Amino acid sequence: MRNQTVAFSKDSSNLFFHILTRCNLSCSHCYINREQHGDQTLPIDTIRDWLGIFSPKANQTNLVLLGGEPTLHPDLHLAVKEARRLQFKSITIDTNGYLFHDILEKITPDLLDFLSFSLDGATRNTNDAIRGKGCYDAVLSGIKKARERGFACSMIYTVSDKNIHELTQMPALVQKLDVDRFFIQVIGMRGESSTSSSQTPRALQVSKDSWLEIIPQVAEKIAAQGIIVTYPKVFLSNDEAFQCAGNVAKNYFVFPNGRVYQCPICEDFPLHSHEIHDNHLVAMPPINETDLFKLTIPEGCVMNKMIQPANLAYRADGRPRHKIACCMLKQELLP
Repeated sequence: MRNQTVAFSKDSSNLFFHILTRCNLSCSHCYINREQHGDQTLPIDTIRDWLGIFSPKANQTNLVLLGGEPTLHPDLHLAVKEARRLQFKSITIDTNGYLFHDILEKITPDLLDFLSFSLDGATRNTNDAIRGKGCYDAVLSGIKKARERGFACSMIYTVSDKNIHELTQMPALVQKLDVDRFFIQVIGMRGESSTSSSQTPRALQVSKDSWLEIIPQVAEKIAAQGIIVTYPKVFLSNDEAFQCAGNVAKNYFVFPNGRVYQCPICEDFPLHSHEIHDNHLVAMPPINETDLFKLTIPEGCVMNKMIQPANLAYRADGRPRHKIACCMLKQELLP
């Protein structure tokens, strides 16, 4: 087993393309903000055009098709076929498992690198309390159908105070489900859920001690089963250098209203670095997220201090006890 920090690279990029923001669920940690991201369902011609914007470096770009729930888009299969024609480095669909519009019958495994399923609990009760009644069964059924058809599957588990206690049960479940990759995500204070009065992401955030005690151990157990595991580094010691992906790598988060961000933590605000106009990627004037990427603070990530300060802790003299890593900095365990 090999543990590595996935370094930012100028030679590789990620394109997170939200082709719609509509969803059939109302997850307690949803990061979509329709006021900022729009509520359109992009026509397939627009999707093709926007994919074309990034096509000059398609062979260096990992494409993730997202929503809302992307399988709600009736032409998702055509988007996948166009992305394969353009020769993107990898193509992934992130789904909640319901797999609308018979998507598995409209594409073949050679067109898609991964179907990535979201599951936020090892048990039905915990997952469905977060994502909605019936979601647990939908995911397990969706993975089974996808694997029977030969699709490679991955799983995303967004860790919160409501489900971290079940993470230790996930090694057995992911082995049973025969997934190829397992992603652990940290909950963020973003999107429509951040305004919920009943259950805000701030209340769901996991402490540093709990994160470091549980996440690496579970990741190692799952990787020992031959599954690639990826999770955010989150916490840096004070002697580790902070680096912002926005200054080094090319990651794009595209939304239906044409906004393009480079940092997901900025997505609740009109701080996007680019907009798509007439099928061109147009840089926005200051002040935008790129101006924030240049700032240096003892806490590490500027946006995290502004938006998610609960991740931070301070000494009596006011110095931070640790730094928060760039949210794009990952640990990867290779079997």
